[in-house]
Amino acid sequence: MGLLALGTYWLARNTPTFLGGSDTQRPVTHDPDYFMRGFQVRTFDVNGRLKTEVYGTEARHYPDTDTMEIDQPRIRSYDERGAVTVATANRGLSNADASEVQLMGNAVVVREPVPGTTIPRMEFRGEFLHAYMNTERVKSHKPVTLIRGNDVFTADQMDYDNLDRVMQLGGRVRGRLVPDRAKP
Repeated sequence: MGLLALGTYWLARNTPTFLGGSDTQRPVTHDPDYFMRGFQVRTFDVNGRLKTEVYGTEARHYPDTDTMEIDQPRIRSYDERGAVTVATANRGLSNADASEVQLMGNAVVVREPVPGTTIPRMEFRGEFLHAYMNTERVKSHKPVTLIRGNDVFTADQMDYDNLDRVMQLGGRVRGRLVPDRAKP
């Protein structure tokens, strides 16, 4: 009798319980819930205009933070004037709508010249760049290089706001300004 009771106890302890569907919730962990390989994702605004294109070799989505980790990201963002910003890196970490992207390893953000204006091409380079696509900002707490037309600046940290046309460079800052030779 005792052996039968012990066997029943062991069986009851090791048998999984089924509570029925949606009443149970798994604890949220930082494990990817899906991944993509060789992908391209496009987002559009409410009028159907292309807003952002994200390409990558592989991406992993993490549901606990609703972030996407991307290998070899290439992000193209279009503003309402049609200006194009391209961001690339070895690795990227994006929020759900790709409006905020942290670029790590050989990070480059290029803002092409705005059509119909005198605003030159701008390029940001560094090991880490934090790009805010909707507000047109680029920040970094690590050394960066900025190339604007023929001018080149380097700094230990940077905060650039394209809408206000304000750049704050910090730490050791160096610059080389090249005069425009087209004007007499």
